[in-house]
Amino acid sequence: MPKDSSIKSVLIIGSGPIIIGQACEFDYSGSQSARSLREEGIEVILINSNPATIMTDPAMADHVYLKPLTTKSIIEILKAHPNIDAVLPTMGGQTALNLCLEAEEKGIWKDFNVRLIGVDINAINVTEDRDQFKTLLSKIGIPYAPAKTANSFLKGKEIAQEFGFPLVIRPSFTLGGTGAAFVHRKEDFDELLTRGLEASPIHEVLIDKALLGWKEYELELLRDQNDNVVIICSIENMDPMGIHTGDSITVAPAMTLSDTTFQKMRDMAIHMMRSIGNFAGGCNVQFAVSPDEKEDIVAIEINPRVSRSSALASKATGYPIAKIASKLALGYTLDELQNQITKSTSALFEPTLDYVIVKIPRWNFDKFEGADRTLGLQMKSVGEVMGIGRSFQEALHKATQSLEIKRNGLGADGKGYKNYEQIIEKLTYASWDRVFVIYDAIQMGIPLSRIHEITKIDMWFLKQYEELYFLEKEISNYRIDTLPKELLLEAKQKGYGDRQIAHMLGCLESQVYRLREDMNIRRVYKLVDTCAAEFKAKTPYYYSTFEAEIETATGERYVSNESIVTDRKKVVVLGSGPNRIGQGIEFDYSCVHGVLAAKECGYETIMINCNPETVSTDFDTADKLYFEPVFWEHIYDIIQHEKPEGVIVQLGGQTALKLAEKLNRYGIKIFGTSYDALDLAEDRGRFSGLLKELNIPYPKFGVAENAEQALQLADQLEFPLLVRPSYVLGGQGMKIVINKQELEEHVIEILKHIPNNKLLLDYYLDGAIEAEADAICDGENVYIIGIMEHIEPCGIHSGDSNATLPPFNLGEFVMQQIKDHTKNIALALQTVGLINIQFAIKDDIVYIIEANPRASRTVPFIAKAYGEPYVNYATKVMLGEKKVTDFTFNPKLNGFAIKQPVFSFNKFPNVNKALGPEMKSTGESILFIEDLKDDQFYDLYSRRKMYLSK
Repeated sequence: MPKDSSIKSVLIIGSGPIIIGQACEFDYSGSQSARSLREEGIEVILINSNPATIMTDPAMADHVYLKPLTTKSIIEILKAHPNIDAVLPTMGGQTALNLCLEAEEKGIWKDFNVRLIGVDINAINVTEDRDQFKTLLSKIGIPYAPAKTANSFLKGKEIAQEFGFPLVIRPSFTLGGTGAAFVHRKEDFDELLTRGLEASPIHEVLIDKALLGWKEYELELLRDQNDNVVIICSIENMDPMGIHTGDSITVAPAMTLSDTTFQKMRDMAIHMMRSIGNFAGGCNVQFAVSPDEKEDIVAIEINPRVSRSSALASKATGYPIAKIASKLALGYTLDELQNQITKSTSALFEPTLDYVIVKIPRWNFDKFEGADRTLGLQMKSVGEVMGIGRSFQEALHKATQSLEIKRNGLGADGKGYKNYEQIIEKLTYASWDRVFVIYDAIQMGIPLSRIHEITKIDMWFLKQYEELYFLEKEISNYRIDTLPKELLLEAKQKGYGDRQIAHMLGCLESQVYRLREDMNIRRVYKLVDTCAAEFKAKTPYYYSTFEAEIETATGERYVSNESIVTDRKKVVVLGSGPNRIGQGIEFDYSCVHGVLAAKECGYETIMINCNPETVSTDFDTADKLYFEPVFWEHIYDIIQHEKPEGVIVQLGGQTALKLAEKLNRYGIKIFGTSYDALDLAEDRGRFSGLLKELNIPYPKFGVAENAEQALQLADQLEFPLLVRPSYVLGGQGMKIVINKQELEEHVIEILKHIPNNKLLLDYYLDGAIEAEADAICDGENVYIIGIMEHIEPCGIHSGDSNATLPPFNLGEFVMQQIKDHTKNIALALQTVGLINIQFAIKDDIVYIIEANPRASRTVPFIAKAYGEPYVNYATKVMLGEKKVTDFTFNPKLNGFAIKQPVFSFNKFPNVNKALGPEMKSTGESILFIEDLKDDQFYDLYSRRKMYLSK
């Protein structure tokens, strides 16, 4: 059945600012959806308040509204666009679904004659209202855990008395497990029940028997209006029930499920999806399976929308769920649509994987002092990475190498835990680093049966770990000159990095690399093709692996490499890796724009990234996508294979910048600002020398390498002092100290976490105003794209400040100093591309806090506020294709744009919420005001000093 031709204009609801539990996977879904609808000639109107994302880029939709996600905004848009026929709320996570429900209750869709597509109201209600959901399951004969609903404290107590402990409390209509908790003891019940009831917008919780130790699975489904259903991906949680899926290590396809149980689970999922409502679109279903030979299946929940896992499933299979779901919402059927990767088979074709995917979440507990770091039903991770390999072991290693937490993979880096009690505790209370702790436990000799008893992780996974450890032990018996080829090949096939093998052999990483080259053990690249090579794939989406040589009948030996190198001029763009506080989706925005600009300049674009949630890792963003860790060994091998003209590092945040030194050392061209200039800006001593030459003021400072030197410096600099390590992002480890005792404690703390780091001690300009400028420079000309003034005083990290564009309170004299300093510093650093400079203003003197010659967090914000494609321009400057003077700048902004940070403190109830120099916000929204008399500005300004912590 072809598409519904009466739909000509669609409203897409986005998910708002990034918070824990709802991150940029919905930016990816929304972007895909907008492109998918526009391909069909449909007008797309989009509402989302998040300025950092690709989704809200003017190019993504016909009309983009950067407005708060409220029914008031929805009414404004529907009045401005009376031609809107339908609303698609399934791409914006729980936020969009909840807003859609509210608009339905207020009769807004009916008033404006707008219909829902992709889901129906009944489906949202049935799946979100725990009582209705249970009733439905029992009606259609699907097993579920014994559970009852409570909408009062008293009712909750009665249910607990009836069921006994352990119990699970789950609030209705919340996201990312907000307010959910396990209750093991009677003493904790009252507090956790109250918290759950408060977290639910309808003051309702579901209390169920805890299925502790059961295995957890997810299925991603698509259904069309003819009731065809395909299962895109099966995902197994390595962690048993009890840890939120967003915080679980997950594996695709499912590894430890018998085929009979898998078929039963498929049938149940399809039955559930067909029973919740009559709609065409995507669905995510979660199940628990008993860990015995009976393999009893219990349904946990169903989400009638694209979910966090559907971004993962799309990247894992190469099947773009959001893109196809959007077309199904228009009335197409699966058999009418094309498989996007093969371009020759239909979308009514379930993907088959001939590789393994491992997803590991990325946490940021360091930002939440005093946070409970154990994992449970409430999601706490801020991002995730995905590894693709030929085996579980290879994918697991690649995922651990992608995390950017100073580990080289599992074990073999000397950083494991050695204390028995500590290991047992971390296994007992699921810790964020348990993926490494399991390896440490095996290394210590703790039996697998004991690890299984404590963690309830399936024995199959633990045996995979054990095999890795046995291999490490065997390799450690050799030296670099005696290691047999078979063992080296096996270690590489199982994902061990050259650094790890060097650690086992007691030699240098470069020696292992040379040995690999001599033995012809080289990475080969394979296609992610959705169909296990049954049909030819047209889309260049690759992962790396190692294969044994094949010998032909004529005696020729070779390894099969599916990545064909063209003779076009190429550029590599390094992505930003997993989202974390301080380096989020705004760098993905910059990478995508960089890729598109390089394409316009005639380059073949090559993207390297490992974050499954983003648009940069969409299979058709760059000409070639390598879904690989942003980890030196992987990058170097891709560069050796592709031989690009150069690499762009300044769009991928600190992740990409940190690789600049290695690229420079290996003689690989860096497009844009040189490595020396990047290093000069990071090295505080050299940078201050430059400022002195330029006669630009900066706060008095000193550099120390230990607590003793820091205390001596304090005598010269005076308190308060801002203490920070060099080469970090998001203000990691920054603190304002006001006496010697605080100074000593903080220095010791930093050096414990970041050993051998140089510490910068700055005299803190108390009560100063903070401002920042972003500019594009071509080495000769400078154009300032935006100057922003922070509403909070100096001392709160720029990422946590409310900031206005343009400034609201800086006089002509101060503004001129900012402009002059920005131009002088950009030229002195020989910047080619983007630069961000931060200032402190006291007594009308503008001091320099720091300069970052790269894309900054604020660039997407300024681009959206002024309606100008600044990253596109900057990339063309980096590539040497254009000068700044070649562009006609025409910024448009009536009034002011305010960047408002968003925090996820509700995930950490006992944490100190005071703000300081270390960034804690997880996302941001944009607010447009006509003038400074606006009530919202008054409100922000009156609270500006409330959170300042020293």
